[in-house]
Amino acid sequence: MHIGIDPMTAATTALSGLNGGGAASTLTSAGGQAAAPTPFGDLLTDAIGQVNDLQAQAHDAVTGLMSGSGVDVHQAMIATQKASAAFELALAVRNKAVAAYQSVMGMQF
Repeated sequence: MHIGIDPMTAATTALSGLNGGGAASTLTSAGGQAAAPTPFGDLLTDAIGQVNDLQAQAHDAVTGLMSGSGVDVHQAMIATQKASAAFELALAVRNKAVAAYQSVMGMQF
């Protein structure tokens, strides 16, 4: 079984486009050309998809361990810990986003 998604790397990559550039910022592609900025909603959708993939990999690893289909205990434990860490990170991001939304809605203009 191959577990190829690192939740911290995926989250760091997804959130790296958010550091202060705003809507006017552009990212540079490998060819040196300016690429269009990625919308925040797409970043969140991708991050949630990666968390879901990690959950599915953990489920497959545990199922394989329980059925005796060649999955080692350490592989199943690593997969479940990665899924747990990714979920905790997603939950923390959601909580911060909700808090920011509530803060903005509480402002008087």
